[in-house]
Amino acid sequence: MNRNKLINLFISNLATAILHKILEKAIDKLEITEKYHKEVKNSWEIAKTYREKINPIDKTLPVHDIEEIRSKIIAKAKNELNIRISKGYTHIDISLVEGLVDECLKELGITD
Repeated sequence: MNRNKLINLFISNLATAILHKILEKAIDKLEITEKYHKEVKNSWEIAKTYREKINPIDKTLPVHDIEEIRSKIIAKAKNELNIRISKGYTHIDISLVEGLVDECLKELGITD
């Protein structure tokens, strides 16, 4: 699989994990939050797998890749959250996106 496709799959899965992490915080029904939690875990594991295929895990990516990946994840997550808000979802805090993205990228070894 080529590198660009791996990066896009990584972005999609990490954005999905972040989206569901925020939705999990917005919902107060246990049965729904459990589904979101499972989705976070699943998407996170898939993102980790793609991260390992993109670049050796002990090396950070080039700065231009990091910036592009970060901005695409943020845009994707915010876009999906806005769609959910337009469908009537409540208590969604879009301001959490950037902080969660930064935490995840650091944990996955994308940034320092």
